[in-house]
Amino acid sequence: TGRRLSFCSLLGILLILFHPSSVRKKGAAMGIDLKAGGRSKKVHRTAPKSQNVYLALLVKLYRFLVRRTNSKFNKVILKRLFMSKTNRPPLSLSKLATFMKGKEDKVAVIVATVTDDVRLFEVPKLRVVALRFTETARARITKVGGECLTFDQLALERPTGKNCILLRGPKSHREAVKHFGPAPGVPGSTTKPYVRSKGRKFEKARGRRKSRGYKV
Repeated sequence: TGRRLSFCSLLGILLILFHPSSVRKKGAAMGIDLKAGGRSKKVHRTAPKSQNVYLALLVKLYRFLVRRTNSKFNKVILKRLFMSKTNRPPLSLSKLATFMKGKEDKVAVIVATVTDDVRLFEVPKLRVVALRFTETARARITKVGGECLTFDQLALERPTGKNCILLRGPKSHREAVKHFGPAPGVPGSTTKPYVRSKGRKFEKARGRRKSRGYKV
């Protein structure tokens, strides 16, 4: 009886394996199960990834303002609040002063960090709204009679963004971006190579100087 049972179980397994419904057809591609409605083709963020509760409160506030004011300024602010840190580069005081030249009566708005710049000698009197200010940047702005405001203060004072100048920092100034582009050594390339050190023994041979074959 034991032998008969083992034979029957083996036969059952073989029937399951070679059943027409379980045998994969030739040329048929494997797929994935999608939820009803298909895959999402929208790849932009609809909420911030950050777990910061204060940022979440700002998002809540600006969602309300977008809904009730129909202001494009608020829509842009909300979109930038969702962005990753890479897409919210800091803005220095020197660049801020340059952008706000002749617009001192308006409010500068930056959805990022405002940093100090020691190369700037005189900071103009400005009203600045930002997510964050470095300690020295805040001290220099307030010292000349300027103001460092938060986004909830801006929402109370200027709910539609009237007389506000929206600014942002340079995205291309990250160290990582210097390594992007055509391969280092290719004619016309200014891409920074990934090299351990800069010295006599590093990337100084063939292809780098006329005395060693050729130089590009």
